[in-house]
Formats: sequence, structure tokens, C-alpha cells
Amino acid sequence: MLKKRISVSQKRQITIPIEFFNSLGIEKEVECYLQNNAIVIRPVRECSGEFDEQILADLISQGFSGTELLEKFKEMRRQIRPAVERLLDEALLAAAGKARFSTYEDVFNRNL
Repeated sequence: MLKKRISVSQKRQITIPIEFFNSLGIEKEVECYLQNNAIVIRPVRECSGEFDEQILADLISQGFSGTELLEKFKEMRRQIRPAVERLLDEALLAAAGKARFSTYEDVFNRNL
């Protein structure tokens, strides 16, 4: 495990050590969040098209085509990351017992 002590400037800025930067393949942005009383910093990965086919199929089934299809596709694609982040936030709250959650039985109305 890589570990390094770094200083914090008067403006609350830090410099990411080069070996961390290179190892993680950081490009333009990082995201940071609090977890278990620690600040976690990780690279932001742009959407790499995981849902492109589903988005296009849905939009085509709704009758979009041409320039209108392209604009709607871009709009839908921009909504993926915020939606996933909301889901993760909800899951963390549910795991911490701070939000309602559904069991398998609740979702599928089955008893195991």
C-alpha cells in the first residue's frame, strides 16, 4: 500500500504525489467524499458508453430521429452520472440505517 504524508496550504490545497497520480490514471478531475472519518479522493471517469445502446433504443422507440435524436441522446447521457450518484447516496444512507430500504422479499414479493 502506498502511503505518503503531504502538506496542506493556507488555502486548503494539496498536491497529489506523482506516483499516486500516475498509478490511478488521473486525468482532468477527481471527486472527493467523506467515508469513515477520512477524505477519499478518486479519479473521475467519464461515462464510457455503458448505457448508450439502451438510451438509443428507447429514444428510437419514442420516434426520435436525426438531429432531434442526437440532442435527446446527449441530454439523456448527461443524466446518467447524477442518477448513479443519487443511487449510491441512497444506498449509503440505507446501509447506515438512515433511510428506508427494501428487502428482496419487498421487491419480488417472495419468501426465501
